Amino acid sequence: MPRPTKQEIEDEILETAATLFARHGFKETSIQRVADAVGYSKTGLLHRFPTKEALQEAVVDRALADMRAIADEAEGLPVGPDRDRVVVTGVARLALARPGAVALLLSGLMSAPDSDMLQQVGGVVFTAFGVADPSCAADLDLPRLLRIIGALGALTVTAVAMQEKEHLTVADLVGVGYDALGHGR
Repeated sequence: MPRPTKQEIEDEILETAATLFARHGFKETSIQRVADAVGYSKTGLLHRFPTKEALQEAVVDRALADMRAIADEAEGLPVGPDRDRVVVTGVARLALARPGAVALLLSGLMSAPDSDMLQQVGGVVFTAFGVADPSCAADLDLPRLLRIIGALGALTVTAVAMQEKEHLTVADLVGVGYDALGHGR
């Protein structure tokens, strides 16, 4: 079996860290916990990411880049079913490839006001769906906001729960997310 490339190792570390950060939060996830989860020594992990903050930044930067790419695909489409399908499809593809990253995106939607990094992620997610700043009560479409969070939650839970199932497809996840948005198939 060939040795993993530097990029494959980094991808594994970032995906695992994203999963742990989404599950336990940044404060409660130690470098040791990430190292244990990926099967590397703490020293080896610190060789690649010299601080917990550097690892955190790399994870968030990657989540932002992934979500911005999805938002770019949807840009220019009017808010509604077509735009939602583009975003849900992009998130579904991401969920199959990197379920931890999508869990982090979802946690970004639910982040506390003191988590600037996760709020950035949540902001990009809402932008992709064409939602103005959800903290602005005047522009708030609460039913749509709830459907978006519900759709991403359903999609994420399905992807994580079914990740060992080889027959799970992007179309399956899109169906779950699209239904939760209230569009029906």
